Amino acid sequence: MLVEDLIEQTLILVKPDGVKRGLVGEIIKRLETTGLKLVALKMIKPSKALAEKHYPKDRKEFIEGMGKKTLENYQEVGLDPIKMLGTDNPHKIGLMIREWLIEYLTSDPVVAMVWQGPLAVSLVRKVAGNTLPFKAECGSIRGDLAFDSSALANTQKRAIKNLVHASGSKEEATYEIPLWFSKEEIVSYQRIEELVML
Repeated sequence: MLVEDLIEQTLILVKPDGVKRGLVGEIIKRLETTGLKLVALKMIKPSKALAEKHYPKDRKEFIEGMGKKTLENYQEVGLDPIKMLGTDNPHKIGLMIREWLIEYLTSDPVVAMVWQGPLAVSLVRKVAGNTLPFKAECGSIRGDLAFDSSALANTQKRAIKNLVHASGSKEEATYEIPLWFSKEEIVSYQRIEELVML
C-alpha cells in the first residue's frame, strides 16, 4: 500500500453555534496542529435544499443511529421517550432529529471546510469528539467547548449544539464534499509538515 492510498479528504462544518460563539479560529487551529491540510474553506448560509441533501432521508443507518443515541441518552438520564417525544421508535425519532438538524443548519451561516491527510476522516472525528458533547473526551473540540445533550435538545425540540459536523466515514465524505464544494474550489499545495511527516 502506498502513502497516497491512505490520504483522505473529509468535510467539516462549523455549525451556527460555533460561528456565533466565535470559535471558527479555535477549531481551525486544533485541526491544523494535527498536521492535516486545509484545502477548501468558505462561509455560507445553507439553503434548505442543500441541508436536505446533506441529511438525506434515505440514509437509514444514519437516521436510526441518531434515534438510538437519543434513546440511550434518555435511558441514562431517566427520561421517558414516549412521554417526551411521543415514540420510542429509533427511526421516527431520527426523522424528527433530521428535521431539527435541517432547521438549525439553515438558521445562520456555517463555515464549510475540506481537510486532507492520512486517515483524515478518523483523525478529524477524534479531534471533534463524541457527537454528544457531554460524552466527548477532554481535549476534543466538543469535550472542551460544548456541553449539550440529546435529552436537553430534544426536550426543546431542536438540534444538539455540538459546534461541528465531521464526515462519519470515507464514503460519507465522498458524498458530502461535492455538495458543499466544486472541484475548482478545492486546492492543492504542500504543507511543510508533509516533508517531515510523510
